[in-house]
Order: sequence, then C-alpha cells, then structure tokens
Amino acid sequence: MNEIPVIQRVIAILWPSFITAGIATIIFTTAFDPEIIFVDYDISRLGVYTISFFLFWLLGAVTAISTCFFLKPCSVTNRSANNDKEKV
Repeated sequence: MNEIPVIQRVIAILWPSFITAGIATIIFTTAFDPEIIFVDYDISRLGVYTISFFLFWLLGAVTAISTCFFLKPCSVTNRSANNDKEKV
C-alpha cells in the first residue's frame, strides 16, 4: 500500500479550507456590516475581514482534519494502539 506524502496530506486539508474560508468570509461580510457589529471596538473593517477569514480558515481546517481522522479504518487505529501498548 502506498503511503500518501505528508505535504500532500497537508495541502489536501489546507487548500479546501482556504477556499471555504474565502467564500464564508464573503457571505459573512456581505450579510453583516462590521462597523455596526463591532461598534464598541477600535477595529477597522479590513481588520474584521482579516480576522473572520482566518477564523473561518481555522474552522475549515479543523473540519477537514476531523474528516481525515474519521476516514481511517478502525483496524489501522486499533493496530497502532495495540503496538503502543506492547512497547510499554
């Protein structure tokens, strides 16, 4: 069985979450005006756009990582857990 290189796995997680974050930021900032929502804070619109983009990107990456984790067959997960127990 061929192992997928680490860089390919990282890109497979970060690239779709980047695209999703861009779309989510566009929808969020179209629906909500940052100057109205964050009137009590001294932050510019660009700052809100930047922060929201990175938060959406983080959320997308966590979701993609969770999906990759749950795609592993149980036999692989159990085998690695049993190997760890034998080493101790």
